[in-house]
Amino acid sequence: MFLPLAVALLGVAILAWAWAVRPSHDRDWVPEQSRLPTATIDGDRLRIDNLRNARYRSTTDFDLRWEAQEFDLAAVESAWFIVEPFADWRGPAHTFVSFGFRDGRYLAVSAEVRKEQGETYSPVLGLLRRYELMLVMGQERDLIGLRAVHRRDAVHLYRLKATPAQARALLERLLAKANAIAAAPTFYNTLTANCTTTIIDAVDALAPGTVPVGWRTWLPGYSDDLAYDLGLIDTDLSREAYRDAHRIDGLAKAAEAAGLEGVAYSAAIRSRWAGSTISSPTR
Repeated sequence: MFLPLAVALLGVAILAWAWAVRPSHDRDWVPEQSRLPTATIDGDRLRIDNLRNARYRSTTDFDLRWEAQEFDLAAVESAWFIVEPFADWRGPAHTFVSFGFRDGRYLAVSAEVRKEQGETYSPVLGLLRRYELMLVMGQERDLIGLRAVHRRDAVHLYRLKATPAQARALLERLLAKANAIAAAPTFYNTLTANCTTTIIDAVDALAPGTVPVGWRTWLPGYSDDLAYDLGLIDTDLSREAYRDAHRIDGLAKAAEAAGLEGVAYSAAIRSRWAGSTISSPTR
């Protein structure tokens, strides 16, 4: 009887400790997550500060560029969903989104654990208010290339069934989230405030109930199946075929080997759909 009581008291003590911790912006962050992006919107004009555009030689050897870039929100044309499985079994994965503009540029937006120097990710610690949450905004060559080329993970890229107006609205919700985090630090949570639920929260704010939270959002390696079943992915392929057809890490490696950047890089990783029957929703 003593042992169960001791375990229960220990659990209470751990939870009390976790809830006493407060999030902070003032830590010794890893360089690639050292700056928080912020967005300024004036009508259709969007300016992003601290947009990341790194050049990687490996996951630990890279040149960081932090840029200020401007975009025309009236020129948002598309939204894309990216899934990066990173384990021997399908469940664990990172997800993020990218937004296409009429001029061919793309803006990638990724909700991530903001790691301190020497820190590694643990899903258990992610339940205990151990990590802060951040949004990384950057070039596709950075966010996709890091994962496909240097981490050597599979990367799946899906165009979402979203009109330009819907894609813009989703982007603006994520921009607001980034600004809120910059103004007040917030904790990551493995189940309720992770890479996938951050996207779902933004979608839900625009269209409540569109994406139900459940095991396929807690195990993001299955989130593309969920999106497919909900009719959110723009494809005519079968459930058995769509996933392999949208794997683009090989294209990303070829684009980086060719030295492509910016518009050319984003076009190259989508080259298999050039001239295809993928639809272009209208406003």
